[in-house]
Amino acid sequence: MLTHRLHGLLNLYLVATAAFVGGLFLGLAGAVRFVPWLSLSPDVSLTLCVAAIAFGTLANGPHVVALGRRLTQMGWPDSVRLAGRQVALIALALFGLIVATKHHSISRLFLAHYLLLSWILLVFVNRWMPRYLASLAFDRHNQLPTIFIGNFHHLGKLTKLIANSHCLGIVPVGSLSDGVLGEGVEAMGQCLGPVSQLEQIIAEKGIAQVILLNLPASLTETRSIIEVCQSAGCRVLVYDDPSERLPVPMIPMLEGGQSFYALSEEPLEDPTNRLVKRAYDIVLSLPVVVFILPPLCALVAIAQFFQAPGPLFFVRPRGGRRRTEFGMLKFRSMYHRADRDAANDAVQAKRGDDRIYPLGRFLRKTSLDEFPQFWNVLVGEMSIVGPRPHLPMHDREFSQVTAHYRTRHLVKPGITGLAQVRGLRGEITEPALLHHRVRLDIFYIRRWTILLDLKITFQTFLQVFFPPKSAS
Repeated sequence: MLTHRLHGLLNLYLVATAAFVGGLFLGLAGAVRFVPWLSLSPDVSLTLCVAAIAFGTLANGPHVVALGRRLTQMGWPDSVRLAGRQVALIALALFGLIVATKHHSISRLFLAHYLLLSWILLVFVNRWMPRYLASLAFDRHNQLPTIFIGNFHHLGKLTKLIANSHCLGIVPVGSLSDGVLGEGVEAMGQCLGPVSQLEQIIAEKGIAQVILLNLPASLTETRSIIEVCQSAGCRVLVYDDPSERLPVPMIPMLEGGQSFYALSEEPLEDPTNRLVKRAYDIVLSLPVVVFILPPLCALVAIAQFFQAPGPLFFVRPRGGRRRTEFGMLKFRSMYHRADRDAANDAVQAKRGDDRIYPLGRFLRKTSLDEFPQFWNVLVGEMSIVGPRPHLPMHDREFSQVTAHYRTRHLVKPGITGLAQVRGLRGEITEPALLHHRVRLDIFYIRRWTILLDLKITFQTFLQVFFPPKSAS
C-alpha cells in the first residue's frame, strides 16, 4: 500500500515535469516572433518535438524511482544535479528526433536557449514540485493515522522510514505493547496501552493503519489482532526485516507471489539491461577493432622489433564471468624471455620495473597496451566497463583476503572500471587497496546503469591523455 502511494506520487511528478518542459518548448516556439535572435522553421513538427521531450523526461523514470521518498526532501544541490540529468536525456531525445526525421532546420540557437531555460525551470520544479504534489495527493482527507504493535527493539531502519513517510500521509499516532519499549520508539508516538485495548484505541483515535512490528508468538493472538483490524476497516502491515538479525543488508523482492530476500541488487540480471550493455560494447569495440587496432598493431610491432623482439601480444588466462577463464590480450610491454614461467608472469609490475622495455612503459602509462582487449569485448569475453580481471592464481589469493571478492565474477570483466577511474590501478601492494577496489567493483555491479558506463568510459578516455599517478 505504501509502495502504491509512493509510485503514484512519483508518476504524478514525472507527468508534471513532462508537462512543464513540453509547455516551455511550445511557449518558446510561440515567442520566436517577438525575439529577433531566435528562429524556428515553420515545417518543424511541434507535436513530434513535444513527444520527444516527453519521452526524454519519462526516460528518467528509473532514476526517479530509485530516489523514492528522497525526492520530496531534495535540497538545491540535489535539484541541480537531477535537472542536469533530465536536460541531458531531453537533449538526447531531441537530437535523436533530428537525426531520425532529418529536421536539420531546427535552429541550434533555439535548442540551446530551450535547454538552458529547461534546466533553470527544472531546478525549481525539482525543489518544490514533489512537496506540493505530496501535499495535494495526501491532504488531511487522505492521511493514514497509524499505530504500531509489538517488540520495539532494533527499530533503526523502521524509525528512519516512518520519519520519511510524512510525505505519503503516514501519521504516527502511538504504540501498543505488552512489554518493555526499546530505543527509537519516540518516532512511533506515545505508548497508548496494552494490545488488549486495540479495538478501543482504533475507535477513539480514528486509526486507519496498524503496523505489526513482529508476529505474536501465539497464532490465536495474531488472528485476534487481524480480526479486530478487519472489523474496524483498518489496514494491517507486517514489518519483517531479516537484516536486523543477519550481519549483512538484505534486498526484498517478490517472485511468483512469494517473498524472497537477496544480498544485493543485480541490474544486469535484467535481459534488457544486458542487451543495452552488449550493444554499447559492440558499438564501441567494432570501430576500434576495424580501424584503430590494425595500424596500432603495426606501430607497436615495429617498435618491438627494435626494442624488444618477440610476440606482439601477451596472452594469459584471466578470470571471467561466473569464474570461467579466457585468454586476455595485451600488447606485450615487457622483454620477451623464452624461459619465462607462469610464476614470473604472475609477479605484478612495479614502478621502474626493469622487465618493461621503453615503449612498453609508455603503452602501460597511457593504457594503450589494453587496446587488444577490444577484441575480447567484441567476441563477448569482456565488456568495455566492468571489474578488471586477474590471473586465476591471484583470484584464489585475493578471495582469501577479502570475503566479497568473488562477487566481482557475477558480471563480465572490463577493460576499465570504476576502481580504475578512481585512481586504483597498477600493483596491489597492501590489503587495504584490494578491499577498496572490491568495494568499488561491487558498488558498480549493484548500481549499474548505462549512464554510469558512459561516465566511466569518458573518464578513462581522459586518463589516456592525462594518466594518473598510479599508472606504471
